[in-house]
Parts: sequence; C-alpha cells; structure tokens
Amino acid sequence: MISMRIRELRKQAKLSQEMMAEKIGVSRQAITKWETGLGVPDIENLVAIADLFKLSLDELMGRDIEHETLAKDYLYESVTEYDIDGKKDFDISFMGANKLKLYAYEGEKVKVILLSDTISDIQNELKTKIDDIKWKIDIDIKRVGNLSETVAKNELTIKILIPQLYMGEVELNGNTNILELKNLELDNIEFSGKSKEIILENIKSHIEIDTNEDAKLYVKNVEGALDINQLSATSKLYIASTDEFGFVTKGVLNKVLCKQDMLNIKEVSEEPKLVIELNGIKSELSICHMEDSML
Repeated sequence: MISMRIRELRKQAKLSQEMMAEKIGVSRQAITKWETGLGVPDIENLVAIADLFKLSLDELMGRDIEHETLAKDYLYESVTEYDIDGKKDFDISFMGANKLKLYAYEGEKVKVILLSDTISDIQNELKTKIDDIKWKIDIDIKRVGNLSETVAKNELTIKILIPQLYMGEVELNGNTNILELKNLELDNIEFSGKSKEIILENIKSHIEIDTNEDAKLYVKNVEGALDINQLSATSKLYIASTDEFGFVTKGVLNKVLCKQDMLNIKEVSEEPKLVIELNGIKSELSICHMEDSML
C-alpha cells in the first residue's frame, strides 16, 4: 500500500509531516491524506516523493526490484506465494543454506524464493510448505530429493518477503552462512541456529539472536533492543558510527569490549536508540565501528 510506504519512508528519514510537505511543495494535510489512505498522490507528486527519498518510481510503489535483480543473477529459481489478509505471526524453519534474506515489503502475499546457480532441479530438490493456522503462519523449507546439506550450504540462497502490513512476530530456525534481515518494523524477531555473518539493517524491533557460533554482526539503523545469547563464543559486532547505542552484560562470565574512540556509545539510562545485551555463558562480544570491518 502506497500510504504505508510513504509513512515508513518519512519516518526512516526522520521527517515530520510538515518537513516532508515543505520539501516537496504540498500542504501537511496532503501528507496526512496520503498516509491514511484518504487520498493518493498524482504522478507529479509521486515523482517528487521518489526524488526526495532517492528511489525509482518502481521502488516507491513497492515492486520487488531486488527479487527481479536477484533472479537475473541466478540460473535457477523456485517461487512459492501465499495470500494473507490479516496480521499473523510467522514461524519459519529451514535447512542449511548459504544465505537467507528476510525483508518486509508492500504487497499482500508471503513469498518464498529459492535461488541457485547449480541446483538445476531446484523445484524438485526443495519444497516450501506453508500452513495457515489461525493467527500464525508456519513456513517449512526442506530438502526432499537427493540434495545434500553440504551443497545447500554452498549453493542455495533463500529470500523470504512478508507483507509489512500483516507482519506480527517472527521466529526463524535454521543454519545459514549469512543471515540478512532488512526493512522490518515489528514487535519481536528471533533467530535460533547457526550463522557466521548476520546483517541487520533498517529495523525497529526487539531482536533476539541465539547462536553458539563465533559470528560477525553488521548493524545499521536499528532501533529497539538487540539480545545476543551465546555459549562459549567470541563474536564481533560492527555498528554504523552514526547509530547511537548502549550495552548491557548479563549471564555468567560474559564480557563486552568497545573501542575507546566510539563516540556513539550512550549510557542505557540515557535511553539510546539501540540497547545491545550480551547474555549466555563465557562469551565475549567486541563492538567496533562499521568502518573497521573493511580493514
């Protein structure tokens, strides 16, 4: 829905309705009508909105440009779609994959997209089962053919798109080399499993990461809480230098290390935009600026 899209983009840009109206040359009342669905911007205003947020018209209107680009980048794909018409919690289980991406988007269908360059019989080697049970949707992605776990972990990319309008809480269970969560606004999202790299970007939520692997976490424009639960692990978290945060150490014999020059650290009592909590047993978390990950 374009109304929700405009509202989300405005909030992400930290603009009031008055500020946005001034930038594109309309009244605040026009912004209110667009965001509540009582009116729709004409093509001239759509172009102005797209220019303001540095988007194409297709991206503004919610077309999944990244999926189209991703599909072109891979030789084989399998797509499963399911219509939903109300807010749901999501319980998602998957077997080994090289990469799993979970995004919110402006449509009304859940989309599970399996991609690979080498798994030519991807539609028969892998199956996606979607069960709609009252207020919850279960998604189970599993191997049903001769595909091995080793090949899946090296050659399979999974992308899951969930309508932002209908997104409740999300639970993810599985193993992947890279976990990417982007453009999400929800009460709670939890990942349990193994992942070497975890990318969190443009998220407003309580995020829980339960993994005993040594992991690298990349955090940009995340608001809320990030709980990291680990057992005897040593992980690194890279955060954008413009994102303020605080941290808490809980559990048994855990340690959080921060670089001395990090000016974006706040006391938890100051209510920073993001509070990072390390929990578990005998684990260590080093927090650095995102720029340090390039060294």
